[in-house]
Amino acid sequence: MYSPSIQKLIEQFSKFPTVGPRTAVRFVFHLLKLPKEELGRLSESISSLQKEVKLCSFCFRPFEPFDAAQGCEICSDIRRDKALLCVVEKETDLETIEKTKKYQGRYFILGGTVSKLMKEDIEKLRIKELQERARDVKEIILATNPTTEGEATALYLERTLKPLNIKTTRLGRGLPVGGELEYADEETLGSSLDNRK
Repeated sequence: MYSPSIQKLIEQFSKFPTVGPRTAVRFVFHLLKLPKEELGRLSESISSLQKEVKLCSFCFRPFEPFDAAQGCEICSDIRRDKALLCVVEKETDLETIEKTKKYQGRYFILGGTVSKLMKEDIEKLRIKELQERARDVKEIILATNPTTEGEATALYLERTLKPLNIKTTRLGRGLPVGGELEYADEETLGSSLDNRK
């Protein structure tokens, strides 16, 4: 059994996505070997993350505000097409699409997926906020991952948004089924955006 301080940190690291207990143990022992200055910088970075990073009030993208403006640099960009809204599951999906430089509308981060249309899953998503944003757009692109959960989420969103009579499209095929947007190459993702239907 590890000392209470080590055990506590192992438990914290184990809460990270894809980090199991063994990896968490490795993280902790790596930290113990770091020089104090490096450990201090890591601690400052984590503390700064909480103080400096805010969520955009429109799309929920994490960003560091430069002034009192509420929106991130994407939502604040007047060159962006405000009639186009791309709905993604998570922050990394937004950044991956943005790297293609093929999309010039705005985004909305849903905050997850619905696996079996369970009430608990649906309540965690930003559905009400999406419906509010949708009133001012002409087209919504559902850019969910081509996984079982992503497909279920897209179908649920299509049904939810249907009463608003807004054009709803999906990314074109080209992305592998079972894959994640975060790991798609820019060319494949760009092609999927071009071929959305």
